Amino acid sequence: MASIIYKDQEIALIGDELEVGDNAPRITLRTKNLAPVEIAPPGKTQILLSFPSLDTQVCSKQAKETNKRLASMKNIEVIIISMDLPFAMDRFCATEGVDDIIVASDFAFKDFGTNYGVLIGDSIFAGLLARAAFVVKDGKIVYKQLVEELMGKIDFKDLELFMHKNYGYPLN
Repeated sequence: MASIIYKDQEIALIGDELEVGDNAPRITLRTKNLAPVEIAPPGKTQILLSFPSLDTQVCSKQAKETNKRLASMKNIEVIIISMDLPFAMDRFCATEGVDDIIVASDFAFKDFGTNYGVLIGDSIFAGLLARAAFVVKDGKIVYKQLVEELMGKIDFKDLELFMHKNYGYPLN
């Protein structure tokens, strides 16, 4: 079981920790428009980024950065996943101009959080998602980045370097 840190306190994450090479759990989430989006379908490559909430400064900034930096990757589905309600996600995207990527909510069943091992356990943040990045190709996890500090940021340079080396995407 993985853990993250918040103000020098360790917080356990719920669910089995996934590693590169593991099968990616197939689940269905709801987008900002309540449409279903399948996670880890066969034949697709997806970049999955989990955030605690789009209604925080760090998450908001990273969502906008994701939209700017990763949306141009052709044949790659970029999905931001949080526990925000779909209606709040829709307002956020409209207000912030985040319209080139998919935003999906895990609030109903917490399937992503528990199946990908990023659901925050017993703490004041219980029930939210830890900040993480996964690249899933043909149902397998080929890249993983778990941000150790709750208020830390996803290392986009590392993710982009991986996509460049393995899929030929240009570096920003």
